[in-house]
Amino acid sequence: MSETTAPDAIAEEVEPTRKETSGEKILTAVEAVLFSSPRPVREKDLADLLDATPAAVSEALTTLAARTDVEERGVRVEKVAGGWRFVTRPEFDALLRKFHEVTERSRLSLAALETLAIIAYRQPITMPEIQDIRGVNSSSVLKTLFEKKLITTAGKKAVVGSPFFYKTTPDFLMRFGLNELTELPRPEELDADLTATVEAREIAAPTAKTPSIRVESDASALDDVDDDDDDDDDEDSDGEAED
Repeated sequence: MSETTAPDAIAEEVEPTRKETSGEKILTAVEAVLFSSPRPVREKDLADLLDATPAAVSEALTTLAARTDVEERGVRVEKVAGGWRFVTRPEFDALLRKFHEVTERSRLSLAALETLAIIAYRQPITMPEIQDIRGVNSSSVLKTLFEKKLITTAGKKAVVGSPFFYKTTPDFLMRFGLNELTELPRPEELDADLTATVEAREIAAPTAKTPSIRVESDASALDDVDDDDDDDDDEDSDGEAED
């Protein structure tokens, strides 16, 4: 009478598939996947696809990034929005726009940039909270940011009216070349950068000297001084057409 082998015993005899541990061996495959993908590819997805260890994928990406980030290459690899992708070098922007006959840039208005910055730094945040900060109605700007897929909803706030929370999307990270939100500059860094920019402009184009004042007998007259009483109004740009 023949003995019957238990299913568990058969399973134990099957050796598990070994994952690739060499980054050099999967380097060309990683390059092919990134080149063909329209969006950033996560390291975990690469590891699953290539049946490789995370360490091997990380090694391959590091090597590929180093080999492409040279002046002799027209494209390079960058880590953005939690994944990796191929991008053209910035110095070829004008050339590529000419080749692809791109005549207009997709720019955000000042109002859209202001609103997007508020959401990026305060997310999740509701529309009433955004409007309290900006001081103007921001519904049209939010609609534009939605259409450009730069923001999305993130649930509702448990208050009267149940307003939606808003947050940024992976497309926001890709558009601004960020891998994660922690890479956003801190407010104090922005202040320092603004101060440095103003100082640089003052050195390049010094402010005109203060006009001289001629004192006459029995009266004082200010010569060569422009009497400009018009204050610059902070016009809200929400009414401007969005690009």
